[in-house]
Amino acid sequence: MARIILLLVAIAIAVFLFFQPYPFGQGILVIMSCLTALWLISVILKDSSIIDIFWGTGFVITVWFYRYAGGLVDTRSLIFCSIVTIWGLRLSIHLAMRNIGKGEDYRYHEWRKESGKNWWWVSFFRVFLLQGVLLWIISSLYVPSISSEFNELQTLDYIGISIWLIGFIFEAVGDWQLTQFKKNKANKGKVLQTGLWSLTRHPNYFGDAVQWWGYFLFACTNQQYLYAFSPLLMTFLLMQVSGVTLLEKKLTETKPQYADYIKRVPAFFPKLF
Repeated sequence: MARIILLLVAIAIAVFLFFQPYPFGQGILVIMSCLTALWLISVILKDSSIIDIFWGTGFVITVWFYRYAGGLVDTRSLIFCSIVTIWGLRLSIHLAMRNIGKGEDYRYHEWRKESGKNWWWVSFFRVFLLQGVLLWIISSLYVPSISSEFNELQTLDYIGISIWLIGFIFEAVGDWQLTQFKKNKANKGKVLQTGLWSLTRHPNYFGDAVQWWGYFLFACTNQQYLYAFSPLLMTFLLMQVSGVTLLEKKLTETKPQYADYIKRVPAFFPKLF
């Protein structure tokens, strides 16, 4: 799994050695400045999982930086930055409301125990630097998406917004349904199997991936098809690394009903019939 991720990242970096538009190069400086500050805060709080809350906001900061650095003032780029902002801030707010006060996420807590006293500096490389590079590479899609000879939305842009909206509904509504389900103490230990959760076991992750394919269509308006690696990488991460695969393992071990749920409902792509 790790080799596949590294291969995808290497391919992405190789592409940009040949096709590196301004201001992509400056983006890594902005991102790592934010994440270095966040890392210092995490050391003080002894909670590396605060990076999860920042993830969506990191993309928001990046897309507006690219628009500003590119000197763009057109309506089309404003709309694109706005939908990225809606996605990113909603995600950060949702995770903040869910995680603050709950302690460090179990994944980071396990890594902290493994590293012992060295975790304060190991966490910078294993968590913050790694996610910073991924955020930088994935957000590279924003540059060809907003840089255009068109000032107004084009046909592919409208299709992209429609796809983005479908994804946003799956992610936002899915998160809301799960939050309401967990609020009911009678549901403790049970599996949510209604609403969007009756169509896919992870509507929020599916919706997140779909939104990135909506963003990609903005790049297609400018015939920048090579940037398909960005939504592909995000989809891969959601399905095989930090999303579905990781959570499925935990749920299978902790919720007896989950085995039956797996038999009836697909993991990622919704069943339509």
